[in-house]
Amino acid sequence: MWRTEEQGFAAAAIDACLRPVAGGHAPPWGMWLPMVTPMRGAALDLPAAARLAERYARAGVDGLVILGTTGEGGLLSPKERRELAATVLEAVNGAVPVMAGAGGVDTRAVGEQVRHLDHLDLAGYLVAPPYYLRPSDAGIAWHFAEVLKVTQRPLMLYNVPRRTGCAMSLALMRSLLAHPRIVAVKECDAANLREAARRQPFPVFCGDDAHMLDHLLAGGAGAVPASAHIRPELFVRLLHLAETGRRLAAGALFSQLQPLVSLMFSEPNPAPVKAALAIEGWIEPDVRLPMQPASKALWQRLETALASLPAISEEGMREANAS
Repeated sequence: MWRTEEQGFAAAAIDACLRPVAGGHAPPWGMWLPMVTPMRGAALDLPAAARLAERYARAGVDGLVILGTTGEGGLLSPKERRELAATVLEAVNGAVPVMAGAGGVDTRAVGEQVRHLDHLDLAGYLVAPPYYLRPSDAGIAWHFAEVLKVTQRPLMLYNVPRRTGCAMSLALMRSLLAHPRIVAVKECDAANLREAARRQPFPVFCGDDAHMLDHLLAGGAGAVPASAHIRPELFVRLLHLAETGRRLAAGALFSQLQPLVSLMFSEPNPAPVKAALAIEGWIEPDVRLPMQPASKALWQRLETALASLPAISEEGMREANAS
């Protein structure tokens, strides 16, 4: 009886926190890239950030996510966050939408992160539940409701239990997505991904690169893969093959990408991504402490994996960019 009463209270609290408002937003879809934040030593490398953003827009990605976990957003000052966001937005010049990550332990601090960026022309915010605290469903709902109060832009939920210590159930996400400005989920839990792609009526993006192909072939809305920093055209091509039902071709391409995908998470993110980009001459491999740069052993393995990546034909590029 006590459990039933608690569940009833939680459901009522969620409804109270997330009363729908007028003016919904079209949900995102496709291949969104969670962009790294280039650095030189301890300082932001804004010219390199602009070059990367321009490259990814030209490659045909559907959007960029900045200031997330791959972007070391939690290690940047408010001033640095604003500078990075303004630089990327200027670089893409409207060619692709740009979403910003916001997260932390204290809901008020997360709201301030959003408030400091909300004057910019962002497509929305990627927001996780509070880190470390492991709040109840009602507490998670309150957290998102408070963030919604400081912006009229849409939110994408970020379910990443390994980082936050807090897992959102599909039932909770369904409740949260009843709000017209909560438009999608970036899901990093493999079990949730399998279930969500089959049954859920809301857009689910794969946040686990190893499960990206399965998710896309099952009808998932898209992916947010860190691996796509390297040869993004190939990942755009992968999405197009999956969307058009060419399962064998998609599987063959993903098999060629898998060695790189595995290496991208063999050491703490984003060090492997930055090392691979440095090998290709795009940025310096520097990360902000306490993060550490990629090891020499990983650097060598990345060089081998990069050399074995397939090329993409001009025809394939035209198809991918037209999708």
